[in-house]
Amino acid sequence: MRRIHDELIDRRPEINIVPMIDVTFALLTFFILATLFLTKSEGLPVNLPVSSQARLQQEPVRMTISVDLAGKVYVDKTEVAVSALGPQLAEAKRKNPNTLVVLNADGGVTHDRVVAVLDQIRSVPGLKMAIATKRP
Repeated sequence: MRRIHDELIDRRPEINIVPMIDVTFALLTFFILATLFLTKSEGLPVNLPVSSQARLQQEPVRMTISVDLAGKVYVDKTEVAVSALGPQLAEAKRKNPNTLVVLNADGGVTHDRVVAVLDQIRSVPGLKMAIATKRP
């Protein structure tokens, strides 16, 4: 009995890293496969025909309309009158049909001021619009 006890005490402790390597490779495989499924595909994979008149997809031009607490209206940090907003947006839409207008209005601005700006934006047919908010 004493001999078995002495053999257990004399043994050097070992750290077996093979299970750790197995777990690491399993996690690595999981993350690689997960990232493959996170890609965004907007259509079926097809071989597109070649055209000399093909165009690259146009990125939308982003215009920011800001209404500060005093009710002043700005287009990309330049102050404008509300009445001049419609023609300016129509010109931007004519130059680039993909124009996106983002409305940043202070929370303390009166409702009628924001509605006046929205009316000018909506006076341009087909103009894309977004209203900026922040998360709670």
